[in-house]
Parts: sequence; C-alpha cells; structure tokens
Amino acid sequence: MVSEAVFIGGRSGSGKTSVGFEVHAKLSAAGVAHCLIDGDFLDMAYPAPQEHNLAERNLAAMWQNYRELGYHRMLYTNTASVLPEEIKRLSAAIGGNPKITAILLTCTDATARKRLSQREIGSALERHLTSSKEMSARLQAGADAAHRIATDDRTVAEIAADIIRISGW
Repeated sequence: MVSEAVFIGGRSGSGKTSVGFEVHAKLSAAGVAHCLIDGDFLDMAYPAPQEHNLAERNLAAMWQNYRELGYHRMLYTNTASVLPEEIKRLSAAIGGNPKITAILLTCTDATARKRLSQREIGSALERHLTSSKEMSARLQAGADAAHRIATDDRTVAEIAADIIRISGW
C-alpha cells in the first residue's frame, strides 16, 4: 500500500501542533488509521545535530516501525516541512513514492504574537517573534505547492476539518 503523508507547516504561532492534535482526534474518532509525528522533537538536542540529518534518520526509523504495524498514513508537523527541499528530504526518509499533501498554516503577525505570548513565558519570546516573522516570509515565498489555510480567528476544529477535506482522509 502506498504511504500517504500530510505535512503541516507554518510559522511559530500558526497552530501546527494544536491543529495536528485535532486532526488526530478527528481521524481517531472516525476510525481512520494514522500516526502523528511532531518533527520538532526528532532532532531536539544540544549541540544541534543538523549536519547529521538526525531528524530524517529518526523519521525513517519511526515510519518503518509504523509501516511494520500496517500504518500507511502519517500526519507530520514541522515549520519548514512544506518547503520543496524539505518535502524532498522527508519523502526520501519515508521511502517509496509517498503521496504527499502539504498544508501551510498562516496567520498575521498580531495573531502569532498573541499565541506566542501565551506559550513562551520565558526569556525567548522576542527571539521567537522575530524568527516567526522571518519564517513566515520564507514560507510564503517558497511553499508554492502547499495548500494555504489561514488560522486567524478560527477554531482548531474548523482548521482540522479543512485539512481532512483537502487530504481526502
């Protein structure tokens, strides 16, 4: 069976993790077999192991385990996962010729600030706001093949329903 993956990307504060959990909840309630992987945790280490492709290696290992158990659908959340070069790397980690659906969650700077201010209660807020704005511009310019979903003033349930409709799951 062909592997299918929905890559949910977007700037910090766009709602990727919350929406990913909601898509998971809705698919689970509907009896749709799938897994949810948050890419942020696949290479979270210090010093950063980026030159070792640890995220892709860990994704490949996790996906192999899921496939051995019969799964063929994956939800994957990560900021840059909808950029063409990332889609290529992640698809290679999945292996075979997976069907990929890329979803770019968008939001305004004001929405990102509000959400990040609630989440980032330590000293890193300003750094996250700056990097979120920079990544938003990069994603808007580079994620040409991604379906765009605005998350401002919408519930996670509404956004999740859009993702399920777009993916056909």
